[in-house]
Amino acid sequence: MRKILIVGAGHAGLHLAHGLLTHGYDVTVITGQSSLEIRTGKASVAQFTFPTALEYERQHDLDLWSALSPQIREQRVHLYPSGDQPVRTFKGRTGLNNDYVVSVDRRVKMADWLEYFEDRGGKVVIHGVTVTDLDYFSRMFELIIVAVGHGELGQLFDYDESRFSGARPRSIAQAQVYDVWPEKEGDENIGWAASAADAGNIMFLPILTQEGPCHNLLLVDKRGGPMDAWPDRPGPEEQLRRMKDLLRQYAPDYFERVKDAVLTNGRNSTLVEELTPQVRNPVGVLPSGGRVLGMADVVVTMDPYVGQSWNNSTRCAKAYLESIIEHGDGAFDEGFLVRTFDRFWEFVLHNQLWAEMNSTLWDAGDLPPYFYDLVDAAAAYPEVGDRWIQGWDYPPDYSSWLLDPELAMQYVAEVRARHGD
Repeated sequence: MRKILIVGAGHAGLHLAHGLLTHGYDVTVITGQSSLEIRTGKASVAQFTFPTALEYERQHDLDLWSALSPQIREQRVHLYPSGDQPVRTFKGRTGLNNDYVVSVDRRVKMADWLEYFEDRGGKVVIHGVTVTDLDYFSRMFELIIVAVGHGELGQLFDYDESRFSGARPRSIAQAQVYDVWPEKEGDENIGWAASAADAGNIMFLPILTQEGPCHNLLLVDKRGGPMDAWPDRPGPEEQLRRMKDLLRQYAPDYFERVKDAVLTNGRNSTLVEELTPQVRNPVGVLPSGGRVLGMADVVVTMDPYVGQSWNNSTRCAKAYLESIIEHGDGAFDEGFLVRTFDRFWEFVLHNQLWAEMNSTLWDAGDLPPYFYDLVDAAAAYPEVGDRWIQGWDYPPDYSSWLLDPELAMQYVAEVRARHGD
């Protein structure tokens, strides 16, 4: 039985740990926080779990919350141009065959997964880890996967200038709230997302937290932009007040829904964070010469503009699990580590390009002319809106239409022809 160590109890690491355990590997997870500490700690940036990721979770009996979570079957998108131009909006189904998206607070999801891993016979060690520790562990385990990228361990992985990252410093503010006004059509479980030319991006979605279902409001802007309004790290109530003021100015439809909102749990319901998306080399070299493999956010820090971090984590766990299983008894040498990451990169590169399009959408001061035609088509034809929203689940589809103006207009022309327009 091959012995594998996973450092970190995050989304990707625990998903992989459960998969390896299912396939008979001797798996140890070492983490600096117990499940109780995770459960009662600070919030993290909220994420979607898309239909494909949910199906991967179900394969390992990891979808523990769908019966309790708000099930998001539709997503509405708002685009706010500068000046007096009208807001553009469209909506789409999040999945086919009544599939849905859920969002579960990381504190709930990771604490439950960690406890479940131990219940299934996995080994959990609660302890901080240094590079010296990893050097020692490299003599005990055949493969070490690092799933936590902050501090000393993150320094094992150099920035990779050869891979596209679209790195831009981001400012993030988040609040989990009650007392939200419903969507005009009356369905509270519709997700909302916006991009404002004069500010940044907004995500507003139903979420399951420790306190039960509520809404998560996330503002993401470039560092120094209008929505980078938190240099003094305000208290929770003041942060929510400023977030409402920003929405009143840049996204009034969102303000109308949250104008009476209140925080769910004081300080633990807000978050302010700064982040710069980066791509790092996947192989870290220990002082003794041993190699470790970084995964998910450790080596590809995703731009929060597009809410794809957990999608990346799930795809990374799947790619790594398949590579390990297919490798059999082969040596976990550097060649294997690089090939394993490359398998993940085949998916995540498309996510990077999708994030790049979103983060440069207003760089010329307005949308490109073809993009207005595309948004109008998404509003007029449900199949276009559905394809756009379902691409969040599988961003590689965007390369065949949305990311290329000529292909996008060709697709829209085909849709109009089918409808006789």
